[in-house]
Order: sequence, then structure tokens, then C-alpha cells
Amino acid sequence: MSVDALFQTLESRLSSRPAREVHLPGWALREASVLVPVFERDGVPHVLFTRRPTTLRTHADQYSFPGGGRDPEDATPLHTALRETEEELGIDRRGVRVLGMLDEVPTISQYRVRPFVGVIPGDGKYRPSPEEVAFILEVPLSGLLDPSILRVERKEILGAERDLYFYTYGTHVIWGATARILRDFLNHVTQVPGGLR
Repeated sequence: MSVDALFQTLESRLSSRPAREVHLPGWALREASVLVPVFERDGVPHVLFTRRPTTLRTHADQYSFPGGGRDPEDATPLHTALRETEEELGIDRRGVRVLGMLDEVPTISQYRVRPFVGVIPGDGKYRPSPEEVAFILEVPLSGLLDPSILRVERKEILGAERDLYFYTYGTHVIWGATARILRDFLNHVTQVPGGLR
């Protein structure tokens, strides 16, 4: 299957079902959105992650998807994801092809994160904000589908037993809310007939 056909099938799949919302009685969750940036380079689909600087107040030195809290001027959660991607990576929001939304994810910092999947240009011409991005990690999608890079632990989080996912790609460890979002995205990828495995 070509990368374009993969992206098109993912778009159809994500638009055909409603994203699951977070319901945590007693918790006042703030709104946030992220973009799961995917792109094609040399016929290979990739996923992009950023590593946050060590100087940040929350989630310092962790891998994440570009995104953040919703500002009052953001008309929708998607606006938040696209604005943050432009601010963090210098990617023009008009050049992002949005494929759809994944399930909402709660964070221990009490955010309700709405993840969107979007195709960005594959030219690697980023203009990262040094205040928000310490490192850009591009990973071939096939590398993330390798089961040997995933480790799962069971812990109590936000008042319930939950699975914690850790994806170790080389020396890079992706965990927390980013890993939960990645897991949801990869589950959709594996459901694409004739797609990557």
C-alpha cells in the first residue's frame, strides 16, 4: 500500500467513528490538544515527536506531540493543535492535512487532551522554538509497530488501575500521555487492510 493510500484510509477510518471522550467524575480537566504529525519521506511514512526542554515546569525532558492548552482565541480544539504546531515547529497550519481525531486522553496534570492526526510536509524544514522544543525525533512508522519496543506496566493513576506504555526507540523512550495517544494511533494503523504491520 502506498503512503498516500495509507493516509487516505486512516482519514476515512477516523472520520467514520466518533472519538471517545474522557469522563472522570469529580475531576475538573482543562482543555488541551495535540497534533500527531505524520509525513512521507522517500516513500516511507514517519511520525514526528518533540522532546521538551529540561527548563519547562511540567513534563520537562519528555517526548511529546506538538500541542498545549487551549487559548481563549482558539475557536476549536483543532485550532489549538494547529496553532501550537506552528508555534513549536514553524509548520504553517495551512499546510497540514488533518486526517481526524483520536480518543481523548486524560493527563496527571489534569488536562483533557484531544489528539488530531495530521499530515505535515516531509521536507524536514522545521523552525523549532527553543523555549518549547529541545530535540525533534522522526521515527519510521514501521519502527513504532515493532512489538519489541513496547513495554507495559500496570499502575494506579487518577484513581484507577491503568496501563502505562513505554516505547523505546534506540535511546529514546516515549511514555505517558504521548505513549497512550501513540498506542491509539498505531491500533488504527494496524486495522488498515493491506497496510503496515
